[in-house]
Amino acid sequence: MKTENQTTVSKFLLLGLTEDPGLQPLIFSLFLSMYLVTVLGNLLIILAISSDSNLHTPMYFFLCSLSFNDICLSSSIIPKMLVNILAQDQSITYAGCLFQVCFVLVFMAMESCLLAVMAYDHYVDICHPLRYTVIMNPRLCVLLVLVSLFISIVDGLLHTLMVLWLSFCKDLEIPHFFCELNQVIKLACSDTLIDNILIYIAACIFGGVPLSGIIFSYCNIVSSVLRMPSPGGKHKAFSTCGSHLSVVSLFYDTGLGVYISSVVTDSPRKTAVASVMYSMVPQMLNPFIYSLRNRDMKEALRKLISGTTSPL
Repeated sequence: MKTENQTTVSKFLLLGLTEDPGLQPLIFSLFLSMYLVTVLGNLLIILAISSDSNLHTPMYFFLCSLSFNDICLSSSIIPKMLVNILAQDQSITYAGCLFQVCFVLVFMAMESCLLAVMAYDHYVDICHPLRYTVIMNPRLCVLLVLVSLFISIVDGLLHTLMVLWLSFCKDLEIPHFFCELNQVIKLACSDTLIDNILIYIAACIFGGVPLSGIIFSYCNIVSSVLRMPSPGGKHKAFSTCGSHLSVVSLFYDTGLGVYISSVVTDSPRKTAVASVMYSMVPQMLNPFIYSLRNRDMKEALRKLISGTTSPL
């Protein structure tokens, strides 16, 4: 098979979710709606937290960071897809594809790290309430977010630089709606063993390690809550963790679903459809989960909306 060096590759073709042109307007409308809901919902969360001094706590600082990360993740995927549908052009430049690979990896890894950090925050709050303000001081909170961002950027850059060393075949069609790392590597004609090993290592680090930390935190939380003598205290503790557990379940369950679908099916298109669940749905639903299950967030959103709609 004739190969083409990566320096001469000009573009890839994103085949999207379907080849049926009649479904393109429906897909455009659906993804545009999902993107608007994601951006507006997470922006409301950020504005509500910023405007309410009662929410200037570590838990809501991490939630604000998560909302910003969700906006960035969605923005690295959906706008290009919408532009391609409007222009009826499936192409994405070589540089644009690499940037998209990098950004998706960074924000997905950051999402996993932030969920683990939030679990640790809940653990300290419930298991060590008297030392909470000392342990979760502003410096540590900022440091946790910055460290999560740093290691996520390193991961994204490492995988992207490895792709730069690959040589690609003439067939540069990606059966997906964005440049997913696995799909890009499959197009390479050169040896991809190291790339695949790095993918598995990164999956263990950014999937297994945070999930293990979350499980450890909640095992200790459940143990502490069950020892509480007050039913009211138990209810408050579980309600505090309920939203976060829902988000964690949504994020990891959808990711596991995509992995299972890629194993049991030979159709890349079906895997692409399943990828919608982990790359878009959690980011869209997170604001609803936190606003509907959190009394403080509902009150802050009510104040924000009433303040913006009231006459000057």
